[in-house]
Amino acid sequence: MTPPSHHLRAWLNHIQKHRGPFLVVTAIFIGSALLLRAQGRLWICACGTVRLWAGDIWSADNSQHLFDPYTFTHILHGFIFYGALVLLLPRLLLAWRFCLTLTVEAAWEVFENSATIIDRYRTVTLALGYTGDTIINSMTDILACAFGFWLVRRLGAKKTILLFCATELLLLAWIRDGLLLNILMLLYPVPAIQAWQTGR
Repeated sequence: MTPPSHHLRAWLNHIQKHRGPFLVVTAIFIGSALLLRAQGRLWICACGTVRLWAGDIWSADNSQHLFDPYTFTHILHGFIFYGALVLLLPRLLLAWRFCLTLTVEAAWEVFENSATIIDRYRTVTLALGYTGDTIINSMTDILACAFGFWLVRRLGAKKTILLFCATELLLLAWIRDGLLLNILMLLYPVPAIQAWQTGR
């Protein structure tokens, strides 16, 4: 049996080897949290509790706790960013592709929680009562994107595409929303789709 000290040394050596990317990832989380706080986002839900899962997208708990149905769309972000960076920057080291992925995801979290985008969501998408994410929810969204990036490496292209499609179909059946539909409604709202999403 390998002693715990051996695992600790191996982990510390790994961090030393990838010190640059490790510091960048740390800076991404700290920087995005501070920017979100500067925008007025709360650290945790105004209710004062932190729940592992909040499954009702129509409730005030949506996007306020650790995980919710929209967490799956952030995993899909990881799929997309991984594929895009392989095509656009094939020679970039994997660790730096990962850093770039999290940078883009964190930038989106900050942008998504700006007053302009919050108002846009409230006006034209399913998120009619959306008031912005809590910081803890944004941090887990970034982690979900990181998980998606890691998952592509394990699954390969074909299985990733199948899982992407299956996830989108599941979300459409479950919450009448998904990553692609959310993007469509944010950029080019369709009244008929909004009516279907809200059950009207």
